[in-house]
Amino acid sequence: MTESFINARTPTVLRPPAPPKRWTRSRVIGHILVGIWAALILGLLLYLYSAWNIELVKKYGPTYLSGLGTTITLVGSSIILGAVLSVPVVLGRLSKSSIISTIAYFYVYFFRGTPLIAQVFLIYYGVGSFNKELQSIGLWVLFREAWFCALLAFALNTAAYQAEILRGAIRSVSLGQWEGAASLGIPKFVTFWKIILPQALIVALRPYGNEVILMIKGSAIVALISVYDLMGYTKLAYSRTFDFQTYLWTAIIYLVLVEILRHLWDWMERRITRHLIR
Repeated sequence: MTESFINARTPTVLRPPAPPKRWTRSRVIGHILVGIWAALILGLLLYLYSAWNIELVKKYGPTYLSGLGTTITLVGSSIILGAVLSVPVVLGRLSKSSIISTIAYFYVYFFRGTPLIAQVFLIYYGVGSFNKELQSIGLWVLFREAWFCALLAFALNTAAYQAEILRGAIRSVSLGQWEGAASLGIPKFVTFWKIILPQALIVALRPYGNEVILMIKGSAIVALISVYDLMGYTKLAYSRTFDFQTYLWTAIIYLVLVEILRHLWDWMERRITRHLIR
């Protein structure tokens, strides 16, 4: 009775209406830019529709699929190999030894400070010039293959970036985690692998996704050293047809691939961090 009486006496408070949105200068410019982008996309779709050639699709479509498989295999292998190589680099960067930390620092400094295409050329053309020495130790069978040279260059490059991502993530973990584990008598090695690293990987998950996307887009440069990935077969198709829509379709394939990876990474992040959502 009392509760119903109080509710009856309590006035209903209504929210004030939202202020009307005015057509400010920035808002007008934003709508114009969006309209321009929409017109460009619509024009591109109309062009692709009008220039559709089923014979070219039947002839070069399978090669595009083969090149896409090569791209995914190359990038996936280099990411995994780079992740393995990044762990000792991180440990070197975090080492108290000045010699080890300096070596790890210059490794990261070189591969992050020079273009990826220059690194690919250095390994493909530079190391390849020592063919006699490589034959004597039995490694020429690897370095004579452009695909392996690209894999090595990509792995060394992404290892440097992944090392810095992981190092920053490890440093973001509170020192209290180390102190708490030490107070319980847990060895540092176990503390790192069982306590610190899992927390650091959660922080590093988003930057890792960005690195994978950058590697996907940067992998197109291997076409310059005769690796027939997606861009390599695109160059081949253009040299035979002189139809620049071959590059447009390649750009669309890269865009779709990046979007798939982005949504996959978002799903992984939600799954891994679901215990952090309150």
